[in-house]
Amino acid sequence: QAQLVESGGGLVQTGGSLRLTCAASGFMLESVSINWVRQAPGKGLEWVAGIDITGFSTSYADSVKGRFTISRDNGQNVGYLQMNSLEPQDSAVYYCATTLQFPLTAPPPSDYLSKGQGTQVIVSS
Repeated sequence: QAQLVESGGGLVQTGGSLRLTCAASGFMLESVSINWVRQAPGKGLEWVAGIDITGFSTSYADSVKGRFTISRDNGQNVGYLQMNSLEPQDSAVYYCATTLQFPLTAPPPSDYLSKGQGTQVIVSS
């Protein structure tokens, strides 16, 4: 059964760092673009970053540009989101989601092929 599993979330202080991992099973991530999206309490889904199948092209939401780095390891069938200089407004449940196309900006939710169960990130002030 194809699934995505996120890990690496937790509680961190403002200015701290976390590295999220997205592990795929039942299918190969190398055939799809990987995105990270997040949802804060009471808010809608927000696209955070995307990476193409080669790993050479990346895109970011303005709110995280310069602080977050998306990457992938096709050999290990995983994707990553390195989050630095975390701020309380980054607190959310973070999901990895796959798309066929590499998104230069936030893709419509209908473009997501699959999405994991999420990992929670809490940034304390």
